[in-house]
Amino acid sequence: MTKHTYDLGLIGNCAFLALIRKDTSVAWLCWPRFDSSFVFGSLLDRNKGGDFSILPAAGPFDSHQYYQENTNVLCTEITTADGQYRVTDFAPRFPQYERYYKPLMLVRKLEPLAGAPRIRVECEPVGDYGRQPLNRRRSSNHIAFLGGDEEIRLTTNIPLTYILDSEDFALNETKYLVLTYGAPLEAPLESTAEQFLRATVEYWRKWVKSTSIGSFYQKQVVRSALALKIHQYEDTGAIIAASTTSLPEAPGSTRNWDYRFCWMRDTYYILTAFNNIGHFEEMERYFHYIADISTKVRDKYQPLYSISGSSDLIEQELDHLEGYLGNQPVRIGNDAYTHIQNDVYGQVLVALMPLYVDQRFVDPDRPNPEKLVYEALRLIRHTMDMPDAGLWEFRNIAQYHCYTYLFHWAGSHAAQRVARYLGNGDMAAEAAALVEEASRRIELCLDQQRGVYTNAIGSHHLDASTLQLILMGYLDPDSELARTHLVALEKELKTPEGLFYRYRHPDDFGTPETTFLICSFWYVEALACVGRLDEAIAEFEKLIRYTNHLGLLSEDVDAKTGSQWGNFPQAYSHVGLVNAAYRIAKKLDKPSFV
Repeated sequence: MTKHTYDLGLIGNCAFLALIRKDTSVAWLCWPRFDSSFVFGSLLDRNKGGDFSILPAAGPFDSHQYYQENTNVLCTEITTADGQYRVTDFAPRFPQYERYYKPLMLVRKLEPLAGAPRIRVECEPVGDYGRQPLNRRRSSNHIAFLGGDEEIRLTTNIPLTYILDSEDFALNETKYLVLTYGAPLEAPLESTAEQFLRATVEYWRKWVKSTSIGSFYQKQVVRSALALKIHQYEDTGAIIAASTTSLPEAPGSTRNWDYRFCWMRDTYYILTAFNNIGHFEEMERYFHYIADISTKVRDKYQPLYSISGSSDLIEQELDHLEGYLGNQPVRIGNDAYTHIQNDVYGQVLVALMPLYVDQRFVDPDRPNPEKLVYEALRLIRHTMDMPDAGLWEFRNIAQYHCYTYLFHWAGSHAAQRVARYLGNGDMAAEAAALVEEASRRIELCLDQQRGVYTNAIGSHHLDASTLQLILMGYLDPDSELARTHLVALEKELKTPEGLFYRYRHPDDFGTPETTFLICSFWYVEALACVGRLDEAIAEFEKLIRYTNHLGLLSEDVDAKTGSQWGNFPQAYSHVGLVNAAYRIAKKLDKPSFV
């Protein structure tokens, strides 16, 4: 089997994301929100997904795709028999009027580099996930696409006839294409596009300079940080798991999910990543998104919410779309919002604790901490005897998961810290009792004979999520139990290539075929924690080979072929890389007095 990679580049501005193929075509772009219908979705259907491409008129061509250094500005160079040209794609983002300017605008700069290559520009956006063709209206210097909720407009200095009639032409001077949703570009085209490009490059480079990133594989960490940044929907602060839907975990697996939502289970790891790179602004926005949700929770937290905080994420299958490489079903929405995942209460407490104990946060309007913490502790107590779907969201399996009890433990610890900060003895006592009870439940997952914690009480199966017992400090990393636990997980879940399966026992859809990349990064962190630093570095170096040509990571990797699968780019995988690199760098920087 040949190696499969996503030959796609990611651009975005914290208002929208787009994926660009190496042939310059826009494979994925959803407007006006991350979770809206695509206007370009050929990633899921070549015929119904629309088209926005700048291709050679004829003959074979070579492609070279790269980012302008330390930015989310993407360049694609195409070389043909009659010349060479470059397409620079970006989503404008820069400070303006004491805010960030981040319009629903895709800018494409088209430059001849050699010769006079003949090219053809196609622009055919669609609506309602490809079910709604849009009507074209020619104007003086733009084409309007009508029929959707708002006007999509292409403003360009390329003769409109060439685009409307799909005619090729010789590229002998720089051209610009600006595609907008809603508010159009009404300023001068060429000078505005160049100004936006300069300002956007400057913004990203300043952002990178403001990160706290050590020298350990700095280039890879910077790219992961840049990718993670644009998965935040800045309007609300939510961070989505991935920009796509229905890219399969393995071919033919039917494990095709919509990941354009904000998972509560990811909160702790995402905030840790932003803290590790010293980015306060993103942390604060995400904190307030979580805090806003927490104020409207009554009976339980959902495992995930929309980027607006909406609760209903009704799952649907789009039978009219062929799916990625023919993989069906194509799903929008995610039924996991109905699942019981009881680790979310601890996740929320761990996530929100800094709002009350970190002196950098000064906000007189923040939610009442005592009410919020008491409510989360009540939910932990209420669910202590309740089986759940676990963090891997089993659809028809409920167990008493070790991972859930770990976050009951961690969340109650966080509540103790908040209680001490507030001087609330009653809250501290309640939290301490829950810490003790959660610890007792975790110990019921210990298989004494094997020296390993299983995935759930009464189960013999192992699960990579229990690596977190070491990473979160439940197990002393210097203890014999931490060592035997890690060795047992290695023996059962690690592949010869250093990749990690989430688990190897059957679930609702059979036995998982591909490895889950963040679990592999958790393994690297665990190696560093227990003092196996040389192995941690070696395993980290193996994992960064599983990026695509631009350093972007998928959700899953086929261990045998090294193929990328699952939704892409996967924010969770980039979080894993950032946190693993930070853990190693801290160990390497530790002073020695020997």
